[in-house]
Amino acid sequence: MSITASTAASGGTGGADRAKAVRTLAGAPGPDARTVEAKALSAALPELLVEAQRVAASVVAGWHGRRRPGAGETFWQFRPFISGEPAHRIDWRRSARDDHLYVREREWEAAHTIWLWADMSVSMAFRSPLSNVVKRDRAVVLMIALAELAARGGERVGALGLAPPVASRNAAERIATALMHRGDEPVASGLPAIGEVRGFSDVVAIGDLIDPVDDLVGWIEGLAGRGVRGHLVQVLDPAEETFPFDGRTEFEDPETGARLVAGRAEDWRAAYRDRLAAHRETVRAAAIRAGWSFIVHHTDRPASEALLAVHAALSGSGGMAGGRQF
Repeated sequence: MSITASTAASGGTGGADRAKAVRTLAGAPGPDARTVEAKALSAALPELLVEAQRVAASVVAGWHGRRRPGAGETFWQFRPFISGEPAHRIDWRRSARDDHLYVREREWEAAHTIWLWADMSVSMAFRSPLSNVVKRDRAVVLMIALAELAARGGERVGALGLAPPVASRNAAERIATALMHRGDEPVASGLPAIGEVRGFSDVVAIGDLIDPVDDLVGWIEGLAGRGVRGHLVQVLDPAEETFPFDGRTEFEDPETGARLVAGRAEDWRAAYRDRLAAHRETVRAAAIRAGWSFIVHHTDRPASEALLAVHAALSGSGGMAGGRQF
């Protein structure tokens, strides 16, 4: 959840005050804003699909070096050997193909299911002067890029509330097409329904994760109770992390139009940061209890950083209980 800000002191725009409090007071977002955002998302998707495929390709190239994997070799089964690991974990047959040592992480007798979700609510359509990327666009790029990587590994990939899981090489394109076909359908707010998710699958949720904390914790516990493995990616604009506002500043909630004026915005900075940190720690703790991974990604950083971190978590090598920040 973000809000735009105009400040007489700096003349800039930013986003992140106590937006959830404003939203709670103002009620649900209006349908007009959600319809406008749906149109904007649909128009941006062709470019976002290309960007997602580029990011996925760069990750694959970086992982495997200059060698292209052959048919039937999955990206998900191998990772580079880390110094200090037991030597018996090395897959010598795979390692003999090039100059690197590889560990076989895991194999699936049948296609594994990975559910993806990107928050595309109106509040995600935010970018401050501290970043060149809209939060929503980064979330969509990460979702499609993950679908691309999972499809390369032969996994069944679906998007919650959008596309059923399929084991298809064009899974990423299918998800992008489903998004485009939504057309003017208003973008939904809130966490996705979990009714279609079965146990022993993985769910990757990508968004700002500033929903009411009880809703987030309940959502995590509901999935974990089914035996679902989860991976949370909190996508924030740098301004939402630092609250770089000074002087008289007017904050506006893009979903409701509600406004809140700060006479001296800098006086709110410490309290805002404390509140954000407390919220994040509560969500992180719930993720740790469930054995889930938790990653923080800022939109001024390369998408490939978050993509690599999620891949590590999905493959079981990312220190899933710790949480990482990019």
